[in-house]
Amino acid sequence: AHAFGHCLIHNAPNPYYCPSLWWWVDGKGDSCNSFGLGPAGHHERNNKYNKITTKNKKQFTIFLAGLRLLYNTVYHWLMASSHSSQCSHIQINPVQITCRYTYEVAPVFVLMEDVVLRKLRSLVGWSEGDGIFCPGGSVSNMYAMNVARYWAFPQVKTQGLWTVPRLAVFTSQESHYSMKKSAAFLGIGTENVYHVKVDESGRMIPEDLEAKIVHAKSQGAVPFFVNATAGTTVQGAFDPLDRIADISERNGIWMHVDAAWGGSVVFSKKHKHLIAGMERANSCTWNPHKMLMAGLQCSVFLMRDTTNLLMHCHCANATYLFQQDKFYDMSLDTGDKSIQCGRKVDCLKLWLMWKAIGAQGLANRVDIELKKREGFQVVSEPQFVNVCFWFIPPSLRGKENSPDYQEKLAKVAPVIKERMVKKGSMMVGYQPLDGRVNFFRMVILSPQLNHSDLDFFLDEVERLGNDL
Repeated sequence: AHAFGHCLIHNAPNPYYCPSLWWWVDGKGDSCNSFGLGPAGHHERNNKYNKITTKNKKQFTIFLAGLRLLYNTVYHWLMASSHSSQCSHIQINPVQITCRYTYEVAPVFVLMEDVVLRKLRSLVGWSEGDGIFCPGGSVSNMYAMNVARYWAFPQVKTQGLWTVPRLAVFTSQESHYSMKKSAAFLGIGTENVYHVKVDESGRMIPEDLEAKIVHAKSQGAVPFFVNATAGTTVQGAFDPLDRIADISERNGIWMHVDAAWGGSVVFSKKHKHLIAGMERANSCTWNPHKMLMAGLQCSVFLMRDTTNLLMHCHCANATYLFQQDKFYDMSLDTGDKSIQCGRKVDCLKLWLMWKAIGAQGLANRVDIELKKREGFQVVSEPQFVNVCFWFIPPSLRGKENSPDYQEKLAKVAPVIKERMVKKGSMMVGYQPLDGRVNFFRMVILSPQLNHSDLDFFLDEVERLGNDL
């Protein structure tokens, strides 16, 4: 057995037997009695767990298995394994681990998820609250909108849409499209999503938010949900959260922060100011599988609420799963908080990575220095790791005032993109935005990137586009 490598889940048919997770260290079983997450990873602590390192390149294997006589679940026992040569890049791709709906089926992972969610909430600034791992940021945003509607009009759960007035959602012009999808899916309607204007850097303009709320009320709509974005998709913009919180509180509106992309700046002392005010929100979405590079998928929906609103909103109280006379604390049966029944153990990916490299290791993935290069025109000053720019071919330089300049510039990025894909040298996205013609959007994120990689990127863009 690899040291610290084999994790065995023993799930016996005896209903009074609680499965346990064991670390096998140097051939001896040591009960995992601490799920705590600290600033340093195991390989930095120089203790008996230092066999999980990125230095020794040992194969890290997880075996999770049950007994064939496990009859109280809707799946059979299977062995699953995941391999990684470097623990800082753990990928969990199990055939099947276990289902996450009740404590008796997945006790270790219920406790693990609770610890991870508590730690994430504390980083946001909430000493208490609630939350759940979701299958992606779009679903996490839909959870937020659904819970906010239940908070405002709880009768909608039992009596349906006809019992609530026309509702209004507010989000920036550059927010993620999942806001419109959520409104459509929940029966609110995409025409009731009010898009708030943004400044040239892509940040929501609070004055326009206030004006849009007044306008919605004048049309007979009831504002109930404001979505602020921490790290927009294209420009990587961070909305002014404190000012949005002021407006939301004055109007009695649920404030949600879509921090799927930018939430991970909480680990960075240098960049944490970008999300100042997020602790005033009612909820947030955060995707560790983005900036922290946890394995897909790994997304959380976090709430400041302490009234069990998430459970009340989603529960169906199925008596074949959530019996109220079980021998343990029923608050550990978290499955009824979810709109799913079967749910993957996504918390394991983040917990393992956090244990391996620590909070400081995660912070190192967020702190990135950027420098400009002469000859490339930025669309707007980068707020973080999204760098949007135009490449100006020699034939267009100095001709910015020509009547066909914008038309010709719009064709540059698509041609360069086609050439780089066919050549197989690299890949980068492009898009137009709010009247600005096609530009490149480079996301500088991977800690494996170095200055020579960036130099190659810029040189390659020049090579592929100089003749245009």
